Amino acid sequence: MRSMPASPLRVSIHGGHSGQFCGHAEDTLEDIVKAYIAQGYSWVGLTEHMTPDRVEHGYPEEAEAGLSAKDQHTRFTEYIATARQLQEKYASEITLFVGFETEAFEGYQLWLQHLLDTLKPDYIVGSLHHVQDMLIDSTPADYRKAADVFGGMDALYAAYFDRQYELITTFAPAVVGHFDLIRIFDPDYRKRLVKPDIWPRIQRNLKAIKERGLIMDLNLRALLKGHQEPYISRPILEEARKMGIAVVPGDDSHGVKNVGQFWEEALQVLSDAGFDLTWESPV
Repeated sequence: MRSMPASPLRVSIHGGHSGQFCGHAEDTLEDIVKAYIAQGYSWVGLTEHMTPDRVEHGYPEEAEAGLSAKDQHTRFTEYIATARQLQEKYASEITLFVGFETEAFEGYQLWLQHLLDTLKPDYIVGSLHHVQDMLIDSTPADYRKAADVFGGMDALYAAYFDRQYELITTFAPAVVGHFDLIRIFDPDYRKRLVKPDIWPRIQRNLKAIKERGLIMDLNLRALLKGHQEPYISRPILEEARKMGIAVVPGDDSHGVKNVGQFWEEALQVLSDAGFDLTWESPV
């Protein structure tokens, strides 16, 4: 276990989902911002989920709540406006970056570009939660169903990393979110990640990240869900360090109670992997 430098700046490069603007989160966005301030955060990226182009591409809880795609888009534009207001209101206490987290459903490119052109976020977190329009991080049953459609877990991983590569090379998001989310319900992920059909894809994607000067999110929500390590898993994290890729903690908060969770664990993971704990901001 490596020793850590004293008091690195508290930051979150991926966080700020709120019950105000997301059906699977809690609390208001302002209350979450106040929680970051109370814990002494220097800067935080607010990164609500991107609105879907149609209801089938959204999250099940939004459809169950009766929200149409238009309703969700209206709410999303309200999120951007509210985040901008908070950015100004609390400027003397914290630096807020107003962004959003992408989706990568089928045909996402035109819709994502439209959102970038019209809403002009400070940055985006390049994430995918779908593979061929199938949610992979909602339930174990949905995850297994997706694997069955692809003909097995290895093929599902390959499709995930191929779509991620497309997202990285098409949009060069300032931050790549929870890089290996595809392992979420796979107890054998450590063996699977290094398989010959998967590891070269990981290395290809990391090379694309390095070439574009992007940042990777050390996503702490995995620990909240009971995983033994954050996204990014240790072999990928070590490869990123060797390539000189910046990695910055993101608590992926979905409410006040998530703010700052597992901060010390994040510092230890990054220190043990050889990172120097000086953070690059997304803007």
